[in-house]
Amino acid sequence: MKSLYAATCALALALPAAAAELETYLEFEKAMPPGNLAIGPDGRMFMSVHEFYGPELRVVEVMPDGSTKPYPTEDWARAPQDDADGLNGVLGLRADRDGILWMLDGQGENQTGRIVGWDTKTETLHAIHYIGAPVARPTSFLNDLAVDRDHGAIYISDTGDGQNSAIIVVDLETGRARRVLEGSQYTIPEDTPMVIDGREITLGGNPAKIGINPITVDPTNTWVYFAPMTASAMYRIPTAALLDESLSDADLEAQVERYGDKPISDGSTVDTGGNVYITAMTDNALGVTKPDGSYEVLFQSDDELPWPDGFSIGADGYVYATINELHRSPALNNGEDASKGIYKIVRFKSLADAVSGR
Repeated sequence: MKSLYAATCALALALPAAAAELETYLEFEKAMPPGNLAIGPDGRMFMSVHEFYGPELRVVEVMPDGSTKPYPTEDWARAPQDDADGLNGVLGLRADRDGILWMLDGQGENQTGRIVGWDTKTETLHAIHYIGAPVARPTSFLNDLAVDRDHGAIYISDTGDGQNSAIIVVDLETGRARRVLEGSQYTIPEDTPMVIDGREITLGGNPAKIGINPITVDPTNTWVYFAPMTASAMYRIPTAALLDESLSDADLEAQVERYGDKPISDGSTVDTGGNVYITAMTDNALGVTKPDGSYEVLFQSDDELPWPDGFSIGADGYVYATINELHRSPALNNGEDASKGIYKIVRFKSLADAVSGR
């Protein structure tokens, strides 16, 4: 028994060392500010180009040599002209186990938000699901999404105006969408200033206090993990509860669990061990909320990790993250682009894979 205890303690101590070195996987030129990542089951990598910098391209495929090409096609990768193919503005995107790339194409003036699914195996359009009124509000900001193929659903974080922040649940078979947990204590922001490099970040002239943003589903499609960007906690809720239309708002809120601590954060993903990775942009850091509820900084660098943004876990057991200096973008810097071109993808072995020796 003593040897088992000693081995367990040694394993626990070894966990942070599993991520002892952060690898710069790819770097991009200043014209290619990365947004979020999606890695398909075959290892292909796709990336949204962050709309806060006003890019021409919306989505690209990232090739192994670091080059990029417009994706899904030359037309689809750009803003649509009239009624032609195209994407208005993509932040969240995910590739599911069947090779469908789901792109969250946000709403704007005279445009309805939607999810565009593209089959990366046949290179054909798979589906389009529109997220219109009344499920979407006039102040909606469709931010990120999690794909649950076991239950045929997609869960969207609608940041909204901070008071009406909510999760939108989309049925992939019927296209029906529902708005849940709107304005709940688990989706609206806390009253905490977002300070980066000694400056309070503003959005639209107001202090940036932002509701639900990070959202992810565990590999077994049992739990959805989510949180407001401006919040000190990560939450989770069973997928079964989100899919149960018989639950009242109060019943649904009762199903939410506080999973653990976190700082102000942007993106998240979760591994097979229940480790929820966090892009802690106010700390210029990558961290993890562990199953015991504690939060740990894995990597921190003011110079090398300015605004870590999105995550994706590859079949190779690596956790990939984008770095994009978003606090220096015009949208968050009083209309001025002060970015230095520190645009890259970094990666590290997931803690779950490190423990398993993979």
